[in-house]
Amino acid sequence: MAIRSEALPTDAAALTEMVLALDAENEKLRVAMQTLKEMIFGKRSERLAAIVDEQLALELDDLATGVTPPAPANDHVPATKPAGKPRKKARRNIGALPRHLPRCEQVLEPDATACPCSQGVLHRIGEDVSEVLDVIPAILRVLRTIRPKYACRGCTDGVVQAKALPRLIEGGMASTALVAHVVVSKFAWYLPLYRQVQIVAGQGIHLDRATLAGWVKRAAWWLKSLYELQLRTIQASPRLFCDETPMPVLDPGRHRTRICQFWAHAMDDRPWGGPSPPAVAYVFADGRGTKEIAGQLTGFSGILQVDGYAAYKALARGHGGVIQLAFCLAHARRKFVEVYKTMQSPFAREVIERLQVVYAIEAEIRGSSAEQRLAVRRTRTAPLMEELKARLASMLDQLFSQSKLTEAINYTLNHWNGLTLFLRDGRVEVDSNTVERSMRPIAMGRRNSLFSGSEGGAESWAILSSLVNTAKLHEVDPQTYLVDVLERIVSGQTRSHQLHELLAWNWKAARELSARAAA
Repeated sequence: MAIRSEALPTDAAALTEMVLALDAENEKLRVAMQTLKEMIFGKRSERLAAIVDEQLALELDDLATGVTPPAPANDHVPATKPAGKPRKKARRNIGALPRHLPRCEQVLEPDATACPCSQGVLHRIGEDVSEVLDVIPAILRVLRTIRPKYACRGCTDGVVQAKALPRLIEGGMASTALVAHVVVSKFAWYLPLYRQVQIVAGQGIHLDRATLAGWVKRAAWWLKSLYELQLRTIQASPRLFCDETPMPVLDPGRHRTRICQFWAHAMDDRPWGGPSPPAVAYVFADGRGTKEIAGQLTGFSGILQVDGYAAYKALARGHGGVIQLAFCLAHARRKFVEVYKTMQSPFAREVIERLQVVYAIEAEIRGSSAEQRLAVRRTRTAPLMEELKARLASMLDQLFSQSKLTEAINYTLNHWNGLTLFLRDGRVEVDSNTVERSMRPIAMGRRNSLFSGSEGGAESWAILSSLVNTAKLHEVDPQTYLVDVLERIVSGQTRSHQLHELLAWNWKAARELSARAAA
């Protein structure tokens, strides 16, 4: 679109922004044109070379598997830091190793214990002790279960024998611990099944990947009720975080993948000492539209903290005001970060620095009560946000309507009410980083596994990832947790009405109570 002389701004700063925006757009077009020329007229070996994001963005529909993890919020650190901010100490283990670890002692005796002068016996007068962290690599073993039979010699009746223990996989040759190890390795530590097959092959055990997939499916079947309880518990919270990410699923009929979605529902009241423990539950769905999220949040009312995706806005409109949207300030800031990286815009840098002050205040009040947080926000943060809004509005009228900076400003102003909800409710966070952090395990597993083999496999993925990653949020060893939970459910020790005892936070509290009682 041609720019008329009467449309040019008179302010020098606004004119600078316009020139920078046009220069950045021209550079992008020049790179795209050069890339297309190389693809068309270049050597055949170079025509199919990978094109980086900075060169040209091509939408490949279903071929885009989305295996790259989503960019984390707060991914930009401005060049300037607040003066006087103390540097965070590195978490280093200096001193004794944890007491709960078992000790294995080795004693190094000298070659001779006789005195070199009198040949008398030397007496022990002390010792030097040092400790190092050691490891025993995982080994496979055969667990033999023996059930003796007892009978009376004086009669033919009365044979006594212990009942066989229920198995996670009836008729199978895998213990509960082994199945849990496969599950945790895949969904907690992102180790695909084919790599696990290669690892056990090194110990002379040759398994098929389909066998491990069957174990995973069976474990998910046993744990589905616990997963559903965890999901209901999270959705019953009055403040809910929500996000979505692509999940490629193999479509055998077309011999390719189709893009489905993982939705994440999370809660965490730790920043203000509230009652809700940290937890996340993933839900597999065919798409990412309003229909999918509305079906998942049927009956929900409260505060939903999300990004600016249109499906959440439609959800709130369709529920007559019972759902209040709190938008993510980090998403708004990221748009200015992208402008600054591309154009070196002085105004974009100004916005980033203003938001940095807001985040510095949030770091100071993290862990305070909701009332204390709200009081500080109203006193210190609210004036900063009002100044920012006025600054954005004044600059908007002077910029080129199609510039990236204009888009960033429009996004921020259009979502302003939800972006500033934290100024009216001390329980609300400034961003949705809580759920974005919970998306990283999905992205890591997706990057290593590339896709899910079927819809059933994706549902198992959602179930097992929800449980093991919630255990990690509570600093619980996923292997120990999953073995105990599976054994309790399979054996019938924990009934359906007692499943709440196996939720990660309740399970951890019970273990800590038992440990204190034993001590």
